[in-house]
Amino acid sequence: MSAPDNPWRIAHIALDQETILWRNADVEQERRVAIYDLIEENRFKPVRAAARGHEGPWRLRLSVQDGRLALDIRDMGEAPVETIVLGLARFRRPIREYFAICDSYYQAIRKATPAEIETIDMARRGIHNNAAELLLERLDGKVETDFPTARRLFTLICVLHIKG
Repeated sequence: MSAPDNPWRIAHIALDQETILWRNADVEQERRVAIYDLIEENRFKPVRAAARGHEGPWRLRLSVQDGRLALDIRDMGEAPVETIVLGLARFRRPIREYFAICDSYYQAIRKATPAEIETIDMARRGIHNNAAELLLERLDGKVETDFPTARRLFTLICVLHIKG
């Protein structure tokens, strides 16, 4: 759990509402859970900001701008600290695969056997884990974080890509 006195954590997260074009109840639930879990437990240390003497906790805003993910990092007083921009080209396929498997999972919950649901859920977790590893690679040298935090951030990145 992220201790309240731990400066290397996200204390507030927001998604650019203009980026999100459409959500259904399942997606909205995933978003709420990811944000709640992320705030409860995360590790997030922006390397350049830390080197310049900044400490968190942080307010983080995620958005997609010109096909790139922007992580707008601010202190708790809303003062800008830095913006990290990541190209999303390498995430297109994992996002597409994650959406497809999630659709299968939500359909299976309504009508499949427990064994079928478990098989789809295992595949969904595998895609999610691989995408989190990719995010960790892309953040290397920019943000020190951990696997659970990267997983939750990937969920939120997916929410930003829903087109409806």
